Amino acid sequence: MVNELDLIRIIDVDYIKDYTMKLTFSNGDVRVVDFLPLLTGKLHEPLKDLDNFIQFGLNHWTLEWYNGADFAPDYLYEHGSVA
Repeated sequence: MVNELDLIRIIDVDYIKDYTMKLTFSNGDVRVVDFLPLLTGKLHEPLKDLDNFIQFGLNHWTLEWYNGADFAPDYLYEHGSVA
């Protein structure tokens, strides 16, 4: 059986400030995500530079950064707070 969260995607993003974004998911829920604690590892570490962090886009599934870094939508959903 497929869990509804397994198929969730990000359909809209609003940059708030610093490392915080408001994400709208395909199930209609909106979450505010502070990305700073999530920026670990080789691919995400360069995003700690705010000039790099703001170079993002929304593809058909999730957020993606200039360097190819991304996060699974369900991971962001679970780490976000209800807006």
